Amino acid sequence: MTLTKTTSPLATFDRVESRVRSYSRSFPKMFDKAVGATIYDTSGKAYTDFLAGCSSLNYGHNDPDLKAALIEYVSADGIAHGLDMFTDAKEHFLANFEQYILKPRGMNHRVQFTGPTGANAVEAALKLARKVTGRNSVISFTNGFHGVTLGALAATGNGKHRAGASTPLSGVTRAAFDGYYGPEINTADLLDHQLSDPSSGVDAPAAIIVETVQGEGGLNAASKSWLQQIEKIARKHGALFIIDDIQAGCGRTGGFFSFDGMGLSPDLITMAKSLSGMGLPLAVTLIKPEHDIWKPAEHNGTFRGNNHAFITAAAALEKFWADDSFATEVAKKAEYLADRLGAIADEHDLGIKGRGMMLGVDAGSGEHAAAICKTCFTKGLIIETSGSFDQIVKVLAPLTISTEQLAAGLDTLEAAFDAVMGLHRAAAE
Repeated sequence: MTLTKTTSPLATFDRVESRVRSYSRSFPKMFDKAVGATIYDTSGKAYTDFLAGCSSLNYGHNDPDLKAALIEYVSADGIAHGLDMFTDAKEHFLANFEQYILKPRGMNHRVQFTGPTGANAVEAALKLARKVTGRNSVISFTNGFHGVTLGALAATGNGKHRAGASTPLSGVTRAAFDGYYGPEINTADLLDHQLSDPSSGVDAPAAIIVETVQGEGGLNAASKSWLQQIEKIARKHGALFIIDDIQAGCGRTGGFFSFDGMGLSPDLITMAKSLSGMGLPLAVTLIKPEHDIWKPAEHNGTFRGNNHAFITAAAALEKFWADDSFATEVAKKAEYLADRLGAIADEHDLGIKGRGMMLGVDAGSGEHAAAICKTCFTKGLIIETSGSFDQIVKVLAPLTISTEQLAAGLDTLEAAFDAVMGLHRAAAE
């Protein structure tokens, strides 16, 4: 018997899915197709995607070469799930990662497959740092975001997410990020002073974990000199230096790593999101060999062997990172993006935040930012917010977006700022 649908398909979500869902509340449409920087709803309406899976789709939706590699692999009955067994798909990814990413940077980090999410990678990094040093405390920073599982959440600053734990979050001491107290105060000096004082109450840390650009925290970008000082502080006090590159990596802020060209040598690096190249779940923790002291299966996970993700990740490395052409192209788009967002900010006496293709405009309040994003959505642009008060309108367009589509999307964003901020000024007068 065929049942006749009497309600909207969206009613299924209200009836069955948990209330914890979030992005669908901002974009209440049923989507069914996506290509490049465009996503389509079931009525056929096209939306330019300035969210890109929260930087999980740096190479766009369904890149044709990555899709072809995956289809070929699946069609040949390639192994989909392999735990941590040896497979040709995993070997291909590891060989490409070594050739295109590690060797050109003089890095010899081991690759630990931690499970499917960025939080898995962070949990592994924190756990390993504690094992290596024999210490418990970890230093993380104001406005940092590292995941919502309990260990990663303890290192996360966001109050809303922390409140969701409903249990004490321990083992982490919060330090002030670069510029937290304004440009006059060097927060790295403050941290070093606390760690150097045996009566400061700050325990000797197992690790210091930092994002070079705080994606969820409001696009706060740390300077090269501050990051170098933080690494020196970690070395001085016997802590491992961890860079969380989950959102800022894979070309989002310039090079493959967000710290490329900064003279940094992190002990551990966490990666996920766009690492698979196509939005498939894949996360890793990169480990300097001297710290790779895990015993077999001491840290594991059922879905750390996503061979489909290995295939697309390997293809992405070959296509986008075999030479400097992609990074050069992204740098040009980032310069254009900065110019356009700078003009929008100047027009409304606002400021811009971030680095590379990870930029946004501080709308002054969460209310303004939400209204701007809502206006954009009605005009066919998907864009979201970040920051302590959700006040930053954040552009995370696919790095492969055409200049023409990027410009058109920014035209829509500019018009939305004009409309919302214009109303705000009129109300104030």
